[in-house]
Amino acid sequence: MTDLSSFPITKRWPAQHPDRIQLYSLPTPNGVKVSIMLEETGLPYEAHRVGFENNDQLTPEFLSLNPNNKIPAIIDPNGPGGKPLPLFESGAILLYLADKTGKFIPSDPAARYETIQWLMFQMGGVGPMFGQLGFFHKFAGKEYEDKRPRDRYVAESRRLLGVLENRLQGQDWIMGKDYTIADMATWPWVRNLVGFYEAGEIVGFKDFPNLARVLAAFAARPAVAKGLDIPPRNA
Repeated sequence: MTDLSSFPITKRWPAQHPDRIQLYSLPTPNGVKVSIMLEETGLPYEAHRVGFENNDQLTPEFLSLNPNNKIPAIIDPNGPGGKPLPLFESGAILLYLADKTGKFIPSDPAARYETIQWLMFQMGGVGPMFGQLGFFHKFAGKEYEDKRPRDRYVAESRRLLGVLENRLQGQDWIMGKDYTIADMATWPWVRNLVGFYEAGEIVGFKDFPNLARVLAAFAARPAVAKGLDIPPRNA
């Protein structure tokens, strides 16, 4: 039986199934990237809820796995060479799981790097900009009298949406006919922007029919529907 006791995080979140991938997360846009990927691949995993309301992400146990105190993070008990692999950063985890399973990333080297390019587009642009817009539009920042910060993120978010809209012209997914980790990374953030952040009107989402079309296709996938609520919000 696999022994994960050397990882301090398992003291706070004991592994009931240590032979499975251990997922430490919440159903946020970054968190669900990995739960969706795990559902899509069919890899066995065990989900642990890291509650922000309890500052779980700041505990020594969680910081032992991710010193950057962000979700998601994983431990794969069957990592390279058969040794357990701890890993954080959602983009890195998506790449790792794609390589582990040989799924959702092209085998052709050129197409592989193009997929990684769009993954980095989400990590460096879509996520940070949409997140800032959410702060200034819905949360504490909305009370700021000076609207220039909000408007800066509105403009940048709309620009990024336009890049995606053009990319999707005549295509099913970001990489064409193939659904990849680039989609798993991007669409949770687009969904959050127009849903949870309630920013669809302010960014003019109605002007992006390709985005609406592909977002609907993404949401219709059974693995996506399940992964969007892992770990459960009300656990």
